[in-house]
Amino acid sequence: MLKICLFISLIFITNLAGAQSWKTYPYHEEGTLIYFPQDEGRHPAEPTEWWYTNAFLTGLTTGKEYSVMLSYFYYPALGFDGFRIFNLADETEGQFFTEALPCVYPVMSQDHLNIQAQVYTGGSEQWTTLEDDQGNLIPFEYQLNATSESGSIDLTYASLKRPLMINDSGFVYQGAEGYSYYFSLTTLDVSGTLTLNGITEPVSGKAWIDRQYGTFNPSIGEQYEWFSLQLSNGMDLNIWELFTPQNSIPDTSTYRHFSIYLNDSASLSSSDFTLERLKYIFMPDQEKCYSRKWHFVHDTIDL
Repeated sequence: MLKICLFISLIFITNLAGAQSWKTYPYHEEGTLIYFPQDEGRHPAEPTEWWYTNAFLTGLTTGKEYSVMLSYFYYPALGFDGFRIFNLADETEGQFFTEALPCVYPVMSQDHLNIQAQVYTGGSEQWTTLEDDQGNLIPFEYQLNATSESGSIDLTYASLKRPLMINDSGFVYQGAEGYSYYFSLTTLDVSGTLTLNGITEPVSGKAWIDRQYGTFNPSIGEQYEWFSLQLSNGMDLNIWELFTPQNSIPDTSTYRHFSIYLNDSASLSSSDFTLERLKYIFMPDQEKCYSRKWHFVHDTIDL
């Protein structure tokens, strides 16, 4: 019986180690162009890059549902290094608060993720990789704090899944002339505190991180739709379609793409899918109309 128990324990430990083999620095997935932790940091040779996250959180005191979107763009203009977008929403009450401000980056490390941002209003924010007691980076775990006129966050992230390489290699051509190095962390555990409407409470939930750097720049007139989908069967999808200035979507891989996390050892990228828009909504000023319901089909994986 002792031998059987030891055998079972060894199998469990081996499987656990295999399942978490990505949870280390340095990390590089064979056949890709992304290296961790350095590609989480700044790339001086690339003109545009950004760090993006969204999160859905539950207040542990009030029980309210919240959503958060935070993004730092490196795109120098008018004496600033870039800009920061910070959105907070009280999903329970139907309240949405957005703030986009220019900023400078006193610190933007090139060998790992370490952003210190000074926003236009004078506030100091950071998004950085966590360190252990010896000062070593903790792979794929992060600390974020940001403050807007409406509220603030102080959150800790821990990735539960290996990085999803967009287009399998982590490199994709986008739009008429752009390219992007691109990866996502599709499911992260979140804990920390959130302040909104004068109420501060502990929160927990799940998050997504998107990371891009290259020449692709949405400000040149190529609008887009983008989805981060976490399905109940454990699959996660990154889907996007770009619109030309003439409001069309060419049927090419540079204008439409999806990558899907299937499990800890398999993913898939393709431009062969159907995305049908089923409902639309006009903004209150009646100037713009957006899609609000979609039907996605991919035959190869019967999704």
